[in-house]
Amino acid sequence: MEQRIIECVPNFSEGRDMAVIKSITDSIEAVEGVKLLDVDPGAATNRTVVTFVGTPEAVVEAAFQGVRRAAELIDMRHHHGAHPRMGATDVCPLIPVAGVTLEECADLARKLAERISTEIGVPTYCYEAAALKPGRKNLAVCRAGEYEALPQRLGMADGADFGDRPFDEAAARTGATAVGARDFLIAVNFNLNTTSTRRANAIAFDVREKGRPAREGGKLTGKPLKDENGKPVMIPGTLKGTKAIGWFIDEYGIAQVSMNITDTSATPLHVAFEEVSRAARERGIRVTGTEIVGLVPKKALVEAGKYFLRRQQRSLGIPEHEIVRIAVKSMGLDELKPFEPAEKVVEYMLTAGQESREKLVGMTLRGFAEETASESPAPGGGSISAYMGALGAALGAMVANLSSHKAGWDERWEEFSDYAEQGQALMERLLYLVDEDTESFNRIMAVFAMPKGTEAEKAARDEAMEAATLYATQVPLRTAETSYQVFALLKAMAENGNPASASDAGVGALAARAAVRGALLNVKINAASLKDRETADKLTSRGEELAAMAADAESEILAIVENKIK
Repeated sequence: MEQRIIECVPNFSEGRDMAVIKSITDSIEAVEGVKLLDVDPGAATNRTVVTFVGTPEAVVEAAFQGVRRAAELIDMRHHHGAHPRMGATDVCPLIPVAGVTLEECADLARKLAERISTEIGVPTYCYEAAALKPGRKNLAVCRAGEYEALPQRLGMADGADFGDRPFDEAAARTGATAVGARDFLIAVNFNLNTTSTRRANAIAFDVREKGRPAREGGKLTGKPLKDENGKPVMIPGTLKGTKAIGWFIDEYGIAQVSMNITDTSATPLHVAFEEVSRAARERGIRVTGTEIVGLVPKKALVEAGKYFLRRQQRSLGIPEHEIVRIAVKSMGLDELKPFEPAEKVVEYMLTAGQESREKLVGMTLRGFAEETASESPAPGGGSISAYMGALGAALGAMVANLSSHKAGWDERWEEFSDYAEQGQALMERLLYLVDEDTESFNRIMAVFAMPKGTEAEKAARDEAMEAATLYATQVPLRTAETSYQVFALLKAMAENGNPASASDAGVGALAARAAVRGALLNVKINAASLKDRETADKLTSRGEELAAMAADAESEILAIVENKIK
């Protein structure tokens, strides 16, 4: 199941007093479900940039707590620094990383802004994707005149979106805060086989969205052209949502194109790599590798890996870590220094050092078997059923991958790649259900620990038991539903896949049938304890239906396989 992750990068107007900074970051880290990734204080700017990630709910709560603590500790009447600012928490952007859209982040940002104004009393402006007024999409507009202009702005036409009021003593102390939502910014440097900053700059100007100034006669030495308003006429670059310059790095002894990708939907990482490579080649230069500055969302590397696999006409239905490795090698992410996904990918950073949610599927085969064989009632038949379904899907994906690069079948690689991707997706969903089935059992066991002395406690316990039992019935039904979907893949592989692997498709069908039938047994035994008999009968009936269809599908596939292996 895809994680739902957002990032928050609040900027606090304190960069010198480490005790104040730590108190703020402690309040953020105290929220369960967030991970603090970076704290970057600056003495000259008197500003600290904090980066943390987590589930949307946890990140929003952590952001609120950080803003609250900053409002308590930072007095803007005494603040001076080189960076523009207007509040104790100057800006607080929410950024989608995985499983969350920019629009969802914008909605969360507006709600956070309102809560900050209501509960902390800090006037808030909404900017970028969260802007409530078109003119305020630009942060500079929200922060116009900085802190010193707030007395002329608050309570007037240019007042805050939330918590607006005349400038008072409380506002004088906290200032105002801008809360927004923006896309993830990828900072990336493209390594060049040249030491020329001028040529690196030329490549950067070719590709960056802003482009380069137009000159008379189209010559580099020509006079810059200006429009009727006296502003330079620009020739746009080829990559939307990018900013770039060229520079020379003494440490590496090479020139680079340094780029910020501000809109990864318009320009994915691999598209930027390919376009910079093209522009470099046209100037007799080669991109030799890529350097990621900071962190990168997993999606960017997975998309890149799949892009390069397509270029090779290879199957995309392979494990995620292999796809990421293809991206690393294709773009030379490890040219200058080792690239460790666990240290550079946001999602992997979030789970580093945490107890794995996948307690069973993370085991060795022997470990899983021994855990099942122990005296503990879980894992049991439900988890085993889900694992058999996962093995059936894995066999289907294997046949598809073998078929995608079978000699003489080159023109069919994409057909089998699609099947392999289906198999990988089904396998991942069923592996999730291996642990989820055990978790559903643990929910029931937790109810037994609830108090039952008073009538109210008994009623609450009964209600919790019904909910836990319902969930314990629904999980194996999901296993049956998902395992049944494996048959379509296996049938296609039995009929059209590599003939040498027909028996593997047959074994997959046997595993999928066992998964559906085993899941049904778990549906029945749990449904029997439900008080809501109508729901119990409905769930059981669906399970029986799936088991009957699975039996037919298994027979059909085995007949095909037997005919192929005669």
